[in-house]
Amino acid sequence: MRVIIVGILVALIGLYAAAVASTPSQEHAAIVAPTTEFSAAERYETNQGGAGTFRGMVNADVFSQPSSNITTEERLLFSVGNGFFKRVWVTAPSSTKSADGLGPLYNARACQRCHLKDGRGHPPSANWPEDNAISMFLRLSIEPQNEEQVALLESGRANVIPEPTYGGQLQDFAIGGLAGEGRMVVTYEEFPVELAGGEIVMLRAPTYEVSDLGYGAMHADVMMSPRVAPQMIGLGLLESIDPYDILAQADPDDSDGDGISGRPNVVWSSELNDVALGRFGWKAGEPFLNQQNSHAFTGDVGLSTPVSPYAWGDCTENQPSCLAAYDGNDEDGHEATAEMMELVLFYTRNLAVPARRNVDDPTVLTGKELFYETGCIACHTPKYVTMTLEESPELSHQLIWPYTDLLLHDMGEGLADARPEGRASGSEWRTPPLWGIGLTETVSGHTFFLHDGRARNLTEAILWHGGEAQEARDAFAAMDPEDRAALLRFLESL
Repeated sequence: MRVIIVGILVALIGLYAAAVASTPSQEHAAIVAPTTEFSAAERYETNQGGAGTFRGMVNADVFSQPSSNITTEERLLFSVGNGFFKRVWVTAPSSTKSADGLGPLYNARACQRCHLKDGRGHPPSANWPEDNAISMFLRLSIEPQNEEQVALLESGRANVIPEPTYGGQLQDFAIGGLAGEGRMVVTYEEFPVELAGGEIVMLRAPTYEVSDLGYGAMHADVMMSPRVAPQMIGLGLLESIDPYDILAQADPDDSDGDGISGRPNVVWSSELNDVALGRFGWKAGEPFLNQQNSHAFTGDVGLSTPVSPYAWGDCTENQPSCLAAYDGNDEDGHEATAEMMELVLFYTRNLAVPARRNVDDPTVLTGKELFYETGCIACHTPKYVTMTLEESPELSHQLIWPYTDLLLHDMGEGLADARPEGRASGSEWRTPPLWGIGLTETVSGHTFFLHDGRARNLTEAILWHGGEAQEARDAFAAMDPEDRAALLRFLESL
């Protein structure tokens, strides 16, 4: 069923008009239409993740719970998948054959090291050696150098051209006998922003460098993009949003003149052997969760998988000692087997979204009204009804409230990384879902937001919005302090 739907999507990728023309039923449209009534909470609003919403105790483990609507047998699969998500991989060869194959280069020895408690990553508190960039790394790429590379990008078969020596991302760790690739160095410069009412907020603008390069100089024109690990909840539900509902929101030329465009990223799907709609990653560079997981196993931990069968991980031909290292491949040529990846896929698809809190609080309702009226929902689309998926009934036909359109938007020069990825430009980012954002401190112990964690709280995150979001950002800055506090209270309830 999913393949059929995606096949239809591929046919529609270049036909936005056709997508918009395929209007949903009146009942469907009425259900997902943004409310205009803010005197009380909407029906089912507490269930952000539909019937799978987790309604138990709110504590540091609240992002690590299984969907409430999976069966007892599926909970066992969830737990086994969680075990592989937490597995600490070791260097090959080892006596624990099923857990070796680490690296040779890597950022972490386990998925859980970056996605601690399935929550959000953070920037280092200081540069090496005072702290290490765990849960954050630098993506690396260069402009195409020849016609072959141009063709790769234009066809969608590649999102970027990796840096010739250091590959697609900087790995700061390596197995014994090899050097790590280098250390991310981040420097902040603070500047003040004055809000209505006289409040002064200090924003910190980061710059990034790499020290202790282990394999010689980087390409002179290397492009670097810092990324923190995103939270893991609700990913299966995001994957189950009908592509028609996403494409119907695209307005790449801003034909309606509202200042908001929204473009889908179009990226390569190994599953389809064709291009597909990008949904996952900070620039929507991955189409499906299994591919996202597989590329993370390879890039972050250095493991081969059925989708990404590269035992050498992100090593390049300019790192021959890295390519020559032992691997942990089984007889099928995989370090992380197909069975392991299926279980990890089930786990990552079914991490539940926690229930909303305080939905009837008058201040939260006021903040919600301000969020809607200031245009934030032009990108942060409140709700969807997921597709009907025969193979995944727990994700099927659910009313969910992720507050994202999963499209790319120009966020202005302040947030630009100047590094294109697929169809995403150097200033475009995918609208991140907001569900669970108010529990970041509870789960992750911090309140760092945005792709590189530069924002130290929600106020700073909003004030960094530029480009298409400039008008909404300015409206927030111009609010009286009481209204700003109400809007923040609404976000904290998500």
